[in-house]
Amino acid sequence: MNKNLLLISNSTMRGEAYLGWCKEMIAEFCMRHNVHRVLFVPYAGVSLSEDGLEASYNAYESKVQKVYAEFGVELTSVHHAADPVKAVYEAECVAVGGGNTFHLVRELHRQGLMQAISRRASNGMPYMGWSAGSNVAGPTLCTTNDMPIVEPISFKCMELVPFQINPHYTDFFDPKHGGETRDDRIKEYIMVNPDAVVVAIREATALLVENGKLSLIGKPNKMKLFHRTMAETKEFGLGELNGLM
Repeated sequence: MNKNLLLISNSTMRGEAYLGWCKEMIAEFCMRHNVHRVLFVPYAGVSLSEDGLEASYNAYESKVQKVYAEFGVELTSVHHAADPVKAVYEAECVAVGGGNTFHLVRELHRQGLMQAISRRASNGMPYMGWSAGSNVAGPTLCTTNDMPIVEPISFKCMELVPFQINPHYTDFFDPKHGGETRDDRIKEYIMVNPDAVVVAIREATALLVENGKLSLIGKPNKMKLFHRTMAETKEFGLGELNGLM
């Protein structure tokens, strides 16, 4: 069955409301797939409240609920479910929010949700994610930008796409900073994982998988493709991306 995936680089843009730049994109995705209720996964959001994780998850749910309500979609968080795996199998659609990827992956594995969401989404259930929620759609979390604040039982993720995703990609180089660039870090990854392909998506863009096709959508920012066999990285503009699925 064809997968239906919306994998967004970022939730926030300077000067815009939360999910503002991509709200129409999300609404149209829900409409195309007849989604009226979304199961939200908040586990990347660890610092939305100073009162602990439960309060952070509640705050995250409320924040995203308000956006989805604007286009008539009901959203509830999986952290309220007595049986989270059952909730996934009964869901119309799953959305995974951004934040810390390591914490998200730990909780997805700990609760049996990584496999459950992967199975459902592989069989056509609409899946959307942003930032960490996009990163976990790939084979592993290894191309996240986040600090490892916790240790998951595995780095393996959903493998809904056959390539690694690096959200929030930038090739900005600050001459006053002597550390590694994002390209340097991704090249380290492909050096020790020579079969891996890394798709680096810039802000205000998203990957869309529908009808067996992969496309780059959003604002006119190019994505970058990394693979060890390539003499140079390649950039791709908006539109269909052939050969990656």
